[in-house]
Amino acid sequence: MHNILVTGADGQLGNELRNIALNYKKFNFIFTDVKNLDITNINDVELFFESHPIDYIINCAAYTAVDKAETNEDAANKINVIGVKNLVALSQKYSSKLVHISTDYVFDGTNFKPYVESDATNPVSVYGKTKLEAEKAIRSSAIEAIIIRTSWLYSSFGNNFVKTMIKLGTERDELNVIFDQVGTPTYAYDLAKTILDIINQSTENDSVFSQDIYHFSNHGVCSWYDFAKAIMELSKINCKINAIESKDYPTPATRPFYSVLNKSKIQNTFNILIPFWRDSLSQCIKKIMTVQNL
Repeated sequence: MHNILVTGADGQLGNELRNIALNYKKFNFIFTDVKNLDITNINDVELFFESHPIDYIINCAAYTAVDKAETNEDAANKINVIGVKNLVALSQKYSSKLVHISTDYVFDGTNFKPYVESDATNPVSVYGKTKLEAEKAIRSSAIEAIIIRTSWLYSSFGNNFVKTMIKLGTERDELNVIFDQVGTPTYAYDLAKTILDIINQSTENDSVFSQDIYHFSNHGVCSWYDFAKAIMELSKINCKINAIESKDYPTPATRPFYSVLNKSKIQNTFNILIPFWRDSLSQCIKKIMTVQNL
């Protein structure tokens, strides 16, 4: 049986992995978060690896407060860069394979067509810069790893755009949402399943973990305005959504105006099916409504 360490397991992706773990019988999962494994502390990580044989690591731990990172660069760097370097060091020492989750924020958002993995990176925020540094740390090492960049992550767990819109939509008659930032939402369940399917394939194909980068989000394209409109429609919430420009809603961190990811590589390499973003959103909203009895 293969042991899989999941870091940052109390977050959206970690919780989705926990939920579907029982479907993958050949794996033994070890779910950790900062309370029982601080990846920024090399001694903690070393002790953990000494006492737990780890075949695979899925690194979901990250500093994701994009705006706060602009004034708290040390904290973002500690988790997003130092923590990853620690995992890389121990992966190399104990021959563990690493799946690292990265982001569309490594791009500047000036493209006119979906980003492929080989496109030039140029992060315009502290968060994006720290995530790119983590990618570089992995790729400059000798470990067996893959990096998966994703975008606009949401789930029925934790805090995210979907849950915020549902909450605000039930409290207000109308909301202003940006229409000039375009990308694709990613249902964390779909990403979790894809990660475990890739690991499952790797148990029979040693070449899977070859220091490669893949892009994953759901299929389709939308703006945050489109996303919010769909959330209200699928949730049957009567709240008017007004389209505004980014300049009308200034934030400390610059967001990419265009961050659509091309998924052809991951889809063709691993023969996976990627759902349309509205279909996955519908599934997630059903879960949220069931939990909240709405």
